[in-house]
Amino acid sequence: MAGEWREMQWGDIVTLEYGKSLRGYKAASGPFRVYGTNGPIGWTDEALCPHPTVIIGRKGAYRGVHYSPAPCFVIDTAFYLKQKTDFNMRWAYYQLRTHDIDSMDSGSAIPSTSRPEFYQLPVHVPPVPEQQAIACILGALDDKIDLNRRMNETLEAIAQAIFKSWFVDFDPVRAKAAGQQPAGLAPEIAELFPDEFQETKDGEVPNQWFNGRLGDLTGFLGGFAFKSKDWLDEGVPVVKIGSVKPGIVDLKEVSFVSEEIAEKVSRFRLNPGDLLIGMTGYVGEVGLVPPTDNPPLLNQRVGKFLLEKDGTEALGYIYCLTRQPDFKVAVETKSHGTAQANVSADGILSILVIIPPKPLRDAFNRFGHPILDRILSNHGESSTLSSIRDSLLPKLISGELRVPDAERIVGRCA
Repeated sequence: MAGEWREMQWGDIVTLEYGKSLRGYKAASGPFRVYGTNGPIGWTDEALCPHPTVIIGRKGAYRGVHYSPAPCFVIDTAFYLKQKTDFNMRWAYYQLRTHDIDSMDSGSAIPSTSRPEFYQLPVHVPPVPEQQAIACILGALDDKIDLNRRMNETLEAIAQAIFKSWFVDFDPVRAKAAGQQPAGLAPEIAELFPDEFQETKDGEVPNQWFNGRLGDLTGFLGGFAFKSKDWLDEGVPVVKIGSVKPGIVDLKEVSFVSEEIAEKVSRFRLNPGDLLIGMTGYVGEVGLVPPTDNPPLLNQRVGKFLLEKDGTEALGYIYCLTRQPDFKVAVETKSHGTAQANVSADGILSILVIIPPKPLRDAFNRFGHPILDRILSNHGESSTLSSIRDSLLPKLISGELRVPDAERIVGRCA
């Protein structure tokens, strides 16, 4: 155990300040973030807390711990920390991530954090310079993870903006119909767009495009129905309904089967860049399978789109199409069931879509290919960094691992 560290209680160094009620934060665009029990929820023009702080959920079954590096507003479902002594606030955030906040229940009808119980929690406090070094190491990892997340949001926004311009708003076709050159398009791409529209029973579409079904563009593979006795605590991961998160499949929310069973159902193995869709519950949610050293399997009630090529080379058009809000609505209209929505493979493939000629779809796929590859690469890097952070955090916070050793570990992994 590290020398010069002090054994204290949280009540010795902080007070838990109550948040306040606030209206209109979801639609506001002020400079200060608004936090609730489970993190950022909006913006406002006024800061309740004038300094960096840690936000702790006050109400609800699941109460998070969040760090604000700048002044912020905290609503009345959460507390925020106010210092009684000098310490590094980001170090405090990482310290509190090692505690089970949800277990500190005040006993009221609605689960809520007990202030007296919080104040009695022990905390092992290093000297401030070491606090700063710990926060710097862990914060650098989190900052890179956050940068990757924001970069991925930007990359997808770019791809979706081009998709909408070409295939939803028909901007290049409208430009050519008006006798103008489509803005920002290379001549060889502009040539792929017609210069007039045609009337169909479903409305106006560009000439030589047609109204079809999603099944005209892709095949479909439903997942394997594993038996309850197959499930293990570790092994080969299996992507289930809850794993399919918007944009990227969450491989932390999976079940497992043995290698023996996996070999028997090898055609359900998934590869990075496979596009999956949820078929029960939150139907129509789609996500890419991220890079992994242990390729997962596809479970029942999750579907995989089958394209002409594996990976992301032929994926851009279908990915952007299925990530459009209108697509999810269309899937929901095809679903049935009262207690829980369900949709069939035929229902998904029967969704009506406007289909441009293949050379134009191929051109968009060539544009989307490096974008999707970069999104997957960034996600893979973030997963590695998250594992490093999660391994270092308890050791640094307890003093089991000292700062110079942690810096060497991070340096080897950089």
